[in-house]
Amino acid sequence: MSFLEKNLRCIKYKQLHCDSILLVTIIVLVLIGLVMVFSSSGVYAMEKYNDAYYFLKRQLVWVFLGGVLMLLAREIDYRGLEKYAYYIMGVTFLMLLAVMMPGLGKEVGGARRWLMLGGFTFQPSELAKFALIIFIAKSLVKRSDQLKNFAYGYLPKLIVLGFFFVPILFQPDFGTAMIICIVTFAMLMIAGLRSKFLIYSILAIIPFVALAVMNAEYRQRRIIAFLNPWEHETNSGFQVVQSFYAFGRGGIFGSGIGSSSQKLFYLPEAHTDFIFSVIGEELGFLGVMVIISLFLILIWRGFVIAYYAKDSFGTHVAIGLTLLIGVQAFMNMGVTVGLLPTKGLTLPFVSMGGSSLIVLMLSIGVLLNISGKLIQN
Repeated sequence: MSFLEKNLRCIKYKQLHCDSILLVTIIVLVLIGLVMVFSSSGVYAMEKYNDAYYFLKRQLVWVFLGGVLMLLAREIDYRGLEKYAYYIMGVTFLMLLAVMMPGLGKEVGGARRWLMLGGFTFQPSELAKFALIIFIAKSLVKRSDQLKNFAYGYLPKLIVLGFFFVPILFQPDFGTAMIICIVTFAMLMIAGLRSKFLIYSILAIIPFVALAVMNAEYRQRRIIAFLNPWEHETNSGFQVVQSFYAFGRGGIFGSGIGSSSQKLFYLPEAHTDFIFSVIGEELGFLGVMVIISLFLILIWRGFVIAYYAKDSFGTHVAIGLTLLIGVQAFMNMGVTVGLLPTKGLTLPFVSMGGSSLIVLMLSIGVLLNISGKLIQN
């Protein structure tokens, strides 16, 4: 028995232990997020809203709602999601279309990603990630023996992915469109998809991605700035360069919570897309490693839950949700350190962002529910 198998089996003996590892990890991430949202947004909130606690109070509301949803999902049998997968998909797709309708969708900064719901706004593309994972998991269970058949096992999943990919891309939300493609293909590859199908799919998507980049000047600027941000530090490379400064000033131990200078109107989106940079400046290399370690623990727990799930649907859902969190976290961190072009993605559980936090907490609730039904030895 390998070292990994021994460790996987040793954590299986106690249900509470399995749940507590993931739950404690999420609680720590959310608490760090609350502290860093306030630290990174207080000055900006005071300047814009005359209330230093403006963003913190909003984030507390989202944390409460997300926590309630997580607890509900923890108690409701996840297998019910398989039964209602098509309904979830249909409602989510209609919400994606509704975003484009005047009076229903809200435009911010040239992007129409938000749906007006009373006095609140919601981003349907966040729910689309969850809905697509549920659909792919159901489809893999239903046609598990046909996955190597292109027409019956793979093409229907590709078509559904396209129905989500196109409206999200035109919102525009390029980062989310890439995430759903990566997660979908990864789930299918893990389930046994033929490599040549994946290669054909990537080749088919490349023209759409290239067209999306060529037809949007701001995306072209982001690519150019990614290749050499220092040559464009006064315009398209400004965010990344300021992020570099933040990490550089942080050093090993950081400047201390609340002591970031980059958040003082130098680093745009300090409390959302680039909150990891503020963490690097205020908590230093050690703080960065703590965040990375917490996400690694979360990913480890997610795959352990998938490994021991009682049924195939639970396994595929756990894999998909774990990949979703891991890929988004990697892409956010990658942008802040210059490994990836700017995407506009939040750091899961840490950044300011209501729609993202609620869907992610829902995802954790489902993972906890799957974990709670593991067979006990």
